[in-house]
Amino acid sequence: MPTYPLYDNEADSLQAASGRALRDVTLDAALDGSLTIDDLQVHRSALLAQADIAKAAGYAQLAQNFARAAELTVVPRTEIIEMYNILRPGRASREELDALSRRLEQHFQAPICAAMVREAAEVYAARGLLRHHDAL
Repeated sequence: MPTYPLYDNEADSLQAASGRALRDVTLDAALDGSLTIDDLQVHRSALLAQADIAKAAGYAQLAQNFARAAELTVVPRTEIIEMYNILRPGRASREELDALSRRLEQHFQAPICAAMVREAAEVYAARGLLRHHDAL
């Protein structure tokens, strides 16, 4: 079980999304231009460790949020923005939300996120917040 705070207690195992050791993501590296955008993004394993810590501390919803975020680390940024837009009430039909759920589950192996989209689709349907086929 990882120990909070991760940076103080698990520094040797932490890495950026690029795979670079977190201890190598420094101001000097930024100044010399050797960092990439992926060096500044969190790695899936760090989010899963945070989820474990939150769950052990009794914060189930926070743990679920970290787990969803961990799943999304493999989704390209442009697709994240598209997903955000699709999930806004009134922006997608039931079929589009179902397709998004399947894509999350099958293409990105993101079952927690897929379940959230299915839940949103149910709520949108119940509240009349789905876009209908004839609506632009």
